[in-house]
Amino acid sequence: MTEREPGCCKQPQSCIRPGLFDSWLSSSLKLPPNYLPCYSGNYTDDSKSWRPVDISRLTTKYQHDQSDKRICTSLTHAKSCSIEQALWKTERFQKLLKAKRLTPILVQGLRTPMLRCPSQRLLDRIVRRYAEVPDAGSIYMEHFTDRDKLRLLYTLSVNSHPIILQIFPGAEGWPFPKYVGSCGRLIVTTSSRPLKDFYGSSLEVAADLALQLLAVLDSMRNNDLNYFFYFTHVDAGTFGIFNNGHLFIRDASTLGVIDKQEGSQLTSGQQGQKDIFSCLVADCQSVFPSCDSIKHTQSLIMVCEELLPKLLKGKFLPAVQEKIDSALSICANSLLTDQEVIMAAQGLVGILKPLQPCDSRFAYRYPDCKYSAKH
Repeated sequence: MTEREPGCCKQPQSCIRPGLFDSWLSSSLKLPPNYLPCYSGNYTDDSKSWRPVDISRLTTKYQHDQSDKRICTSLTHAKSCSIEQALWKTERFQKLLKAKRLTPILVQGLRTPMLRCPSQRLLDRIVRRYAEVPDAGSIYMEHFTDRDKLRLLYTLSVNSHPIILQIFPGAEGWPFPKYVGSCGRLIVTTSSRPLKDFYGSSLEVAADLALQLLAVLDSMRNNDLNYFFYFTHVDAGTFGIFNNGHLFIRDASTLGVIDKQEGSQLTSGQQGQKDIFSCLVADCQSVFPSCDSIKHTQSLIMVCEELLPKLLKGKFLPAVQEKIDSALSICANSLLTDQEVIMAAQGLVGILKPLQPCDSRFAYRYPDCKYSAKH
């Protein structure tokens, strides 16, 4: 069965780019229950070549219902209302309507990790690369319609995942999937398999994925643009693997960004200010750590504690496994200094690198690895 994209948005620029899906989230199609956060599908923009995609929700169905209820009860004192009209009247959005530039003061108090420590440089990058409006190559929002501004503010408030994919695209070397488009509260990206599907993989595959994972974490700490990326939470679905074996960040919703070049332009008091946009999907009572207190190795410690032991457990000869387990125990110790944690991770790389094979199973680097002087 083939259906054209649904008319879920009134403005064409607010929807997925014109194309076809072989199925859609319709009750008549008997697709999976609406509480699932992600669906698999096939997508084409020429009706001839199809490619697998993931259709993900900005929020869970429960969060969606709760945020809508919160908006209506707090802003209109009614059980149901027009969400768009209710948010339109808020003080924050009225300030955004009058603004020519997205500034730190306009996003103060938003709870998504990406915007807890915003810099003007980061916000300018969002405006320049926001894919839902015509590309004007400008840091000013003069080419944004009022509805464009509301959609951007809402997305930044509930889930910055699609924004990160747009401003740090995989085509430029960032470890994120390709952003195909979005419509309403749905996001479409390149299809992948979660890391948890590979916990039972062979020694060679496990070693290769662990090395890729450690390389991604290193690039998050050290990159040419001087942004420091850190996770506030990781699980088995945070990372994914493409069909060619390439690992990347599958879910960037818990990813924070700190500008090492400019730093945050919000004071502690401004970061704590709250309104309805601060409470759409997050607990408004939570107290978040200051930008200066985020450990440089926070993500590395989480991954060494939560993911790598499950990926590397019991796959190697006893002597090698013992070295791996020892390195992981140090790498996962949050009481150690950053340097000690990083040295443990580097030691793990040294153990796994000789075990990384070079053959056609790893298409993302084969046959290039055959001609590498390091292999």
